[in-house]
Amino acid sequence: MHNWTKKTLKVLLFGGVLLLLIILLCDRQVSSSASGLLHNRIAETPKNKVGLLLGTSKYLVQGGINPYFEYRVEAAVALFNAQKIEFILVSGDNGNKNYNEPQAFKEELVKRGIPEDKIILDYAGFSTLDSVIRAHKIFGQDSFTVISQAFHNERAIYLAQGHAIQAIGFNAQDVPAQYALKVTLREYLARTKAFLDLQFGRGPKFLGDPIAIP
Repeated sequence: MHNWTKKTLKVLLFGGVLLLLIILLCDRQVSSSASGLLHNRIAETPKNKVGLLLGTSKYLVQGGINPYFEYRVEAAVALFNAQKIEFILVSGDNGNKNYNEPQAFKEELVKRGIPEDKIILDYAGFSTLDSVIRAHKIFGQDSFTVISQAFHNERAIYLAQGHAIQAIGFNAQDVPAQYALKVTLREYLARTKAFLDLQFGRGPKFLGDPIAIP
């Protein structure tokens, strides 16, 4: 093997190991930031005026209801009915007329008895960062309860802390690991991106005029 080939392989190996270490460090940083701020039981969850319900697609690509969607709806309804939140701020992607995460959540929440006037929609929650910052800057919330699966809540809380926002998380039921491998792998990259977003001061794609929550 030529010397230049050996050197190239060493550089690639070193780069790969370094990248893996960075990803693992970012993962640990995000997880540790949420220590003591995640809740699984309604009774132990502190009250907040607003629950920030993070969006996702209602349907799976292969058909059927997305369990992440279903479990987040269940968690939001449970919090509201237990009077742990007064309003549900649904933040998700509405990138085109044929894809509307907030509206899909609203329709399901209303079906389950949540009054329409207690549901606020944020159509510009294109990422977790966008959702968290907009909840603060557009909807005027200095503290809120994030509603999603635990791994997602950890990242949202990490981003909130980076912007001096007080957030706790209520964990929706998780999806069995055998069905969530793709999401798990993607989350490692999302956490690295979250770290970089804070380091470089990235903001939401859109802001706009303030919207008051009564």
